[in-house]
Amino acid sequence: MSGTTLRGSCHCANLSLEIGLSRPPHSYQPRACDCDFCRQHAASYLSDAAGSLRIKVRDPAALGRYRQGSGTAEFLFCRGCGVLIGVVYEEAGRTYAALNSRVVEGAPAFGETLAASPKTLPIGERVQRWKQLWFADVQLLAEAPGARP
Repeated sequence: MSGTTLRGSCHCANLSLEIGLSRPPHSYQPRACDCDFCRQHAASYLSDAAGSLRIKVRDPAALGRYRQGSGTAEFLFCRGCGVLIGVVYEEAGRTYAALNSRVVEGAPAFGETLAASPKTLPIGERVQRWKQLWFADVQLLAEAPGARP
C-alpha cells in the first residue's frame, strides 16, 4: 500500500500506534461520536478500510478494555495514563478498528471533523458501517515475548 505512515501513542507510550493510510491525511474527516462516553473523552475517530493499524502494547496489564452502550464494540485505553486510543470490533476472527485521531503525533492536517451518531442505527446497520469504514488490517501486538495484549 502506498500512502502515508503516521504514528501515535498514549501519554506514557505504553500503547503505540503505527497507522498506514491509503490517502493523504487532509482527505480524511475524523468522526466525533455524540454518545456520552466519546464526548467525555473528546474523541474523534479516524479509520481507513484500505489502510492498516498496528497497536503495540508494552505492558499488556495496562491495556484497558471497556464496553459501553450496546457492548458491541470494545474501547481500548491505557490504564497508566488514561488515554483512549481507539475502538475495536471483532467478528469471525477478524478485527476492525478506528483510532482516536487526537493521539496521532505531529498534528497532521486532517479534514474537518464530522458529527456521527451511531447510537441512532440498529446494531446490524452499525456493525455493517464499521466493517465498511474501519481499518480491517489490524494487529494488536505485545512487545514482551510471550505476552498477550
